[in-house]
Amino acid sequence: MDPSLSPVSIHYAIKKETWRRTVVLSFQSLGVVYGRLSTTPLYAFGSIDPCHIKSGQQIYELFSFVFWTLTIIPLLKYAFIVFKADDNGEGGTFALYSLLCRRANVGLLPSDTSATELMHQEEGTPSKMKVESRARRAIGRYKSSHYLLLLLALLGSCLIICDGIFTPALSVYSATSNLRRSLSKLAPRFTSSENARQSVDKYLKRFIPVPVACAILVCLFMLQRYGTNRIGVIFAPIVIVWLLFISGFSLYNIIHHPQILWAISPTYMFRFIKKTDITSLKLLSNIVLCIAGSEAMFADLGHFSKRSIKVTFIFLVYPALVLCYAGQAAFFSKHLGSSDDVAHLSESVTHRHLQHIFTILSLFASLVGSQATITACFSIINQCQALACFPRVKVIHTSDKVRGQVYVPDANWMLMVLSLSILIGFRDISAIANATGLAVICGMLVTSCLMSLIIALQWEKNGVSLSVLFLLFFGSIEALYLSSCFLNFTKGAWCIVVLSLIFMTIMISWHYGTIKKYEFDVENRVTVDWLTDLSPGLGVSRVPGIGFIHTNIVTGIPSFFSHFITNLPAFHQVLILLSFKSLPVAYIPKNERYLIGRIGHKEYKIYRCIVRYGYRDHVRDVNDFEDQIISSIGEFITREERHDESLIVQEGRMIILGTNGNALVPIVGGETCQQVTDIENQNPTHTKRKKVRFVLPESSPKMNSSVRKELQELVDARESGTAYFLGHSHLKVRKGSNLLKQFLVMAYDFLDRNCRETPIGLDIPHAALLEVGMVYTI
Repeated sequence: MDPSLSPVSIHYAIKKETWRRTVVLSFQSLGVVYGRLSTTPLYAFGSIDPCHIKSGQQIYELFSFVFWTLTIIPLLKYAFIVFKADDNGEGGTFALYSLLCRRANVGLLPSDTSATELMHQEEGTPSKMKVESRARRAIGRYKSSHYLLLLLALLGSCLIICDGIFTPALSVYSATSNLRRSLSKLAPRFTSSENARQSVDKYLKRFIPVPVACAILVCLFMLQRYGTNRIGVIFAPIVIVWLLFISGFSLYNIIHHPQILWAISPTYMFRFIKKTDITSLKLLSNIVLCIAGSEAMFADLGHFSKRSIKVTFIFLVYPALVLCYAGQAAFFSKHLGSSDDVAHLSESVTHRHLQHIFTILSLFASLVGSQATITACFSIINQCQALACFPRVKVIHTSDKVRGQVYVPDANWMLMVLSLSILIGFRDISAIANATGLAVICGMLVTSCLMSLIIALQWEKNGVSLSVLFLLFFGSIEALYLSSCFLNFTKGAWCIVVLSLIFMTIMISWHYGTIKKYEFDVENRVTVDWLTDLSPGLGVSRVPGIGFIHTNIVTGIPSFFSHFITNLPAFHQVLILLSFKSLPVAYIPKNERYLIGRIGHKEYKIYRCIVRYGYRDHVRDVNDFEDQIISSIGEFITREERHDESLIVQEGRMIILGTNGNALVPIVGGETCQQVTDIENQNPTHTKRKKVRFVLPESSPKMNSSVRKELQELVDARESGTAYFLGHSHLKVRKGSNLLKQFLVMAYDFLDRNCRETPIGLDIPHAALLEVGMVYTI
């Protein structure tokens, strides 16, 4: 997808997607999105203790639950309803939250008001047009509803991260358990002694499932750095072969036991519910695993396209899974009580040689089965970080064509360590399955709540009625599964609650600290009059060059710079106040990325540049960022007098500009070697970069002499050198504050000191970097 596409054109591009492109994306999505859903047969029935099954008829009833759950949740809810609420091609919990922020004005994140207004103008739906909506008034009136929506979005994100921890452990452990059973069946070929076989089986249980699973998990997480595109191409053939294989032997079981097809009738479900008890209700916590991976369909939407994901599910994944579960249930019901492992999928493969092929395929499929949730974790963490809800981490964009494909190394190693810890700590497939089931169903319930609000806001006619019906229908189904999962709280599900609380604490603390820093900056900023009028009395002088002042505020002069001027009374001939502002949208087109304005009179030569970006953009890792800013300011100087293209804000007019201007002519000179700060690795490195100089274009009668003079002064200032002013602030809690505030500030300060440095988006030379430290007491 071309990064320069605007939100409107992104929709147009998706609608005009060719079938050839759809086939390619569908093939890749099999290896990324559907690996999780495709491998759920490994543990959905397999995590059930056969002792809890009363009769073969109960297995028929459980299969009825599987069939209708697969039909209602991933097919009806996600593929046909939730997919309509994508945020310009992006999916996930934060995509839904960003839609609510724009449509109901419930955002709590520090953002630029003028930038938000511009986004409404770009979309052609100003917020005032729908302000009379009854649902909008109800949500926007109460501040508590704003906090509740943010907490819901954060909870959904935490659950996806927890799912990314447990799913690899569960999927791989299920496959290695199959390997252990397959090897145990080979033991009678080499020894006839019962004691020897028991001894071999004992050693296999000890040295095969967990150690082999740990080795596979390490390999899986090491593969992530190659990116979604390469992993999808590698894993897709595995999923195709896997789906065809399990469908084939399941069809064989269905042919021999066709009575299972009667269980498609929903009367079997109602019969189960009518005579259910605590033991039977607990079985549903295992059945819910059959839809594990449905949330990843939506969360991974930005990696592919709606049509490719929907087509793949409807025509391949869904029918293959229905066949597989039907065949497994048919075999399970006819051989109930024959062995302790009869519930496992490997047992329903009746041919001995096919069982060994199944074991090998399941090992490869388990790798693929973990990929969907890991990819979804990367996407969610990237979105949370862009909206100031997650500590700073390194984000690598692995594709130039699809901007949603990201790799987060810090999160990758965190997921690996936690997944290995869960596997080694529990060593029990049922406990891991219980925890995974709770994470899956809670995440779906959060999506249902947010989606119901979007329906109420987006569909003006009968929107509230449809919203209530949506929540009641899907929410009641998910609430039934949720109650069954909580019955297993002491048997592994508690771990999800603990991990979710830890991640929620991290996200809330980071968000709270970011908001408080921003509020302190706003309250303690100084006006431009202080800098231009009062500073001469303090003996402040102007020196040649350009000074970049990085600040979070979009009006006034940041307090750290006034602190610097007070102690060192000098600043540059040209000042550029640079702010990065995230907006609750997926992407900002390149030609509308910058808001450029002037502060004070022309002779002050003080400019403000607001760099807007969406939660999927990666504007901070552009090497020629400084050159783009200089070029954009030159374009602003030439177009400043055009009132029709400007936005009136508090400090004056601001103009929307892109990354390519023609007011200044760039000339690429020789290479310069300099020691720079590598923001991603936080290590000083020596890099070679092209030195870009600017010159004025040839004389044009259309260019005013004063404009040419100002452009020449900008070019001369650039030739004199640049300096970068960064505020390095720390929060300190005020004495007498409540314990909750003290805890949040302490948690934020700990995270701030131990996470990555602020990504400025520039390779800043050490000699030109000035950091001004301040302590904020709140």
